[in-house]
Amino acid sequence: MVISCSFTIHSPALIDKKNAKGGKKWIWRCHIDLTGPQSDIMDFLRSYVERYDRVVISSPNYARADINVEQVIIPPSIDPLSDKNRNLPEEMIDQVLNRLGIDKTRPIVSQISRFDRFKNPCGVIEVYKRVKKYKDIQLVLAGGGATDDPEGPGILEELKDKVECDPDIHIIDLPPYSDIEINALQRASTVILQNSSKEGFGLTVTEALWKARPVIASAVGGIPLQICHEHTGILTHTLGETEAYLKKLLDDPEYAMKLGINGKEHVRNNFLITRHIRDCLILFNSLNDQLSLKAQSSIAK
Repeated sequence: MVISCSFTIHSPALIDKKNAKGGKKWIWRCHIDLTGPQSDIMDFLRSYVERYDRVVISSPNYARADINVEQVIIPPSIDPLSDKNRNLPEEMIDQVLNRLGIDKTRPIVSQISRFDRFKNPCGVIEVYKRVKKYKDIQLVLAGGGATDDPEGPGILEELKDKVECDPDIHIIDLPPYSDIEINALQRASTVILQNSSKEGFGLTVTEALWKARPVIASAVGGIPLQICHEHTGILTHTLGETEAYLKKLLDDPEYAMKLGINGKEHVRNNFLITRHIRDCLILFNSLNDQLSLKAQSSIAK
């Protein structure tokens, strides 16, 4: 089988190079939520997108009837052998916690995601303050910024102001390539939150589930594909729901452990790189078959 495809992940305008690449098929992978785009932006992009042979989206909810090109659903995935996801020895996890000043003997609630307003880290702090009145917990907000997000530094400063010198809130600005630290923090967490108001897919949720930790996440974007409520994790719609379920998981470690086990198995069956590779090969093969049929038709003529 000869695969003759070009896969574009970022700018759809790269399709302008299609003719220079001969008879290859072109695929555009869209990672973002397309359910409510700005109409003028969507109109502008459509002229590029419809020149592709396929569009790959992460969720069936993102399919658009106003795009005249076949759309294929291929959810993202994680590599279980990468530094961010592989098993870590306990001594390595302890080293990371000690270096960051986190007490491993008390419950750790974490959200590990870039400092972005759509991740609602201020809401996470609010939930922590409510639960802290009843439970002796620590909060870890760890992440970094995106180079194309000018709001990031301001959000980080806003979070530091909200901390009010609480020694049990750890705001950690991770440098690039901190995969081992992210892995260790997730594995050390008692409960992991993802309090997003918007998500494309939410690979931070996938990574957290893979560590067999109980996850409470907002029911937005691609997160409901990963979490079956009260089976592989918890889906919430308000801070009040997040608070209530966080208390429940802290009070019931057996239930929390069951959620974590189910969540990891769900990722194993659906969101590992092996499944992703299979899906891509099926897509490439279908396009390659089209090329072969087209060539045979030309020869027949």
